[in-house]
Amino acid sequence: MCNLEDAKLVVLCGAYLHDIGNAVHREQHHIHGYNLSASILDRILREVYPEDPELRLRLKTEILHCIFSHDENVRCLTVEAGSVKVADGTDMAEGRARIPYEAGKVDIHSLSALSIREVRVVEGEDVPVRIEVDMDNPAGVFQIEHVLGRKISTSGIEEWVEVVALEKGKEIKVIHTKR
Repeated sequence: MCNLEDAKLVVLCGAYLHDIGNAVHREQHHIHGYNLSASILDRILREVYPEDPELRLRLKTEILHCIFSHDENVRCLTVEAGSVKVADGTDMAEGRARIPYEAGKVDIHSLSALSIREVRVVEGEDVPVRIEVDMDNPAGVFQIEHVLGRKISTSGIEEWVEVVALEKGKEIKVIHTKR
């Protein structure tokens, strides 16, 4: 990465574009997104860095890596991509499950997501990032472990993140990642 502002641009673009592949299909959407984003990034980066084609190419590849590696099965190779992946994993509050649940999809995924009230990303004490997941009942732990936990484990930044499960504001489980 060139500087902090460039890194912020990589994370911003990666975050905005990471799910664009869902326009094609949910399966393999990280690959579809990678392909769909290339021409969009060419236009955006030409506006931001009109005089530096080498920098544009480096930033484009970094952003495409964010998009491709946000899938939980792909290992992130940069802090920027790991940041996008972990942030994506925090999107698990009750609204995510409301429509499938009301449409009749009653399973552990929808029930655990419905139990989550709020996700907060705050500064940690022992590690830089602490993610607090507040839920109505412990069913939300499934969501934490199987959605967020899987993303963290392949983020490349797992040693800098901890997750705390809270039931109605009371700490019930600290999920430490690898240290």
